[in-house]
Amino acid sequence: MSISPKSILITGCSSGIGLRCAEILKERGWRVFATARNVEDVTTLKEHGFESVQLDLDRSESIHSALDFVLQQSGGTLDGLFNNGAYGQPGAVEDLSRETMRRQFETNLFGTTELTNAVIPIMRRQGHGRIIFNSSVLGFVVMPYRGAYNASKFALEGLADTMRLELDRSGIHVSLIQPGPIESSFRKNAYLAFKNSINPANSHHKANYEAMEKRLKKPGPAAPFTLPADAVADKLIHALESHRPRTRYPVTFPTHLFAILRRLLPDRWLDKLLIKASGDGKR
Repeated sequence: MSISPKSILITGCSSGIGLRCAEILKERGWRVFATARNVEDVTTLKEHGFESVQLDLDRSESIHSALDFVLQQSGGTLDGLFNNGAYGQPGAVEDLSRETMRRQFETNLFGTTELTNAVIPIMRRQGHGRIIFNSSVLGFVVMPYRGAYNASKFALEGLADTMRLELDRSGIHVSLIQPGPIESSFRKNAYLAFKNSINPANSHHKANYEAMEKRLKKPGPAAPFTLPADAVADKLIHALESHRPRTRYPVTFPTHLFAILRRLLPDRWLDKLLIKASGDGKR
């Protein structure tokens, strides 16, 4: 009698971390349901042999339709959920409209929460499951001109920590992955979000926005210690397959470094380091 492969739903698989994690888990024998926001990306994923379905975290009907498809294909079970789908909204906090902030949280927090809440009863019934949130080094320290993203990731970490307590002894394990700079389309997508939402012409931060735009448009890695997406996949594998998964998985040297400095340094000292590390000009 053959044993069915373990199944996982991954959000945000159009490129970068989501795509690479889907590829590696598929190679390891996992049944991967790779989702993406855009229909074109779903088509590409199917062409590459994935069981793929459209999932737009900004729309409740898309979330539940995608999950229904996954459960129909899997026979009503799901072993893992990797909440990877997200984007970064650049801009000084004072330049962020309510609608811009709402869009950031719809994708990075509200949609992710709704999907996770829909998956938990499935995992409760089967008595086991792994829920992994892809957070960021900016989920516990902040950098300027990333306020919407910082806030969404801080909120995500608080929510994941709460879930971990509430799911104690349920058989469902909750983990956070905290990447620093990773090779992906993140900066390209962030630049598009900036151009669509921020008008730098009349902003007090105009000069710093010029430096920020240069960083976002720079080809190749824009920060030291950038790692390929495989580094995140390594942590995801441990969170999914280890008998005792960790609560947090730091990825890249900057994440480890700032975790230490956050504990050791006074806030003002850390502020200066974070401003310098941001690479977005003088204030």
